[in-house]
Order: sequence, then structure tokens, then C-alpha cells
Amino acid sequence: MSMVAQQDAFFADVCLLRAELVRLGYVATLGEASRPIEMQMIYVKTGRSKTMNSEHLKRCAIDLNIFKDGKLCGREEIKPLGIYWESLSPKNRWGGSWRGLIDAGKSSFIDAPHFERRTG
Repeated sequence: MSMVAQQDAFFADVCLLRAELVRLGYVATLGEASRPIEMQMIYVKTGRSKTMNSEHLKRCAIDLNIFKDGKLCGREEIKPLGIYWESLSPKNRWGGSWRGLIDAGKSSFIDAPHFERRTG
């Protein structure tokens, strides 16, 4: 699948995610989507990211600021959205779960506002 097709599929799922979060009574603002390599290097160096192969570099990841009743939500509060996101495609991963790795004790890196489509 071409990168344009991957990005289009990602964007289509982001639109579905937004509809679901509105249906559940959440409000979201946009965080980071596209990221230059120089910023990724800084994030890895400072521990904000664990990889130089971020899907943000390919425009297939987005960080959302998700609110309910005017308050910024944490991992547990948006877990239903993460489960929904991962149900849309086997390529989709939510940073609050990494497809179950956190709950299984195989990862401790929690990035709950992060939603991505694996392109590799």
C-alpha cells in the first residue's frame, strides 16, 4: 500500500474516532500530527519518545487532547476510545495500551493521547 493510501486510511479512521468521541460526550483538540525528524531526535533524547521510527514522521499518528466536562482526561478515562481505535484496524495502535503490551507488563511507556496507524 502506498504511503498516500496509508495516510488516507489513517485519516479516515481519525474521522471515525472523532465521531465516536463526540458520541460518548468527549471534546478534543488537536495536538501533534506531522513531526520533523529534528523534533523526533529531541523527543528521543529527552525521553518523550522511544523510537526514531515514529509514525508521526510519516503523518500516520496524532496526539489528541481529550476532555470531558471541561477536564483533560487521562488514560483510564479515554480507554474506551483506545479500544475503539484499535478495533477499527489491526494496524491501529493506541499509546495507552500499545495493543495490550502495557496491561501485560511488557511496556511501561504510556502515551495515552497518541493514536497511530502502523505503516511498517
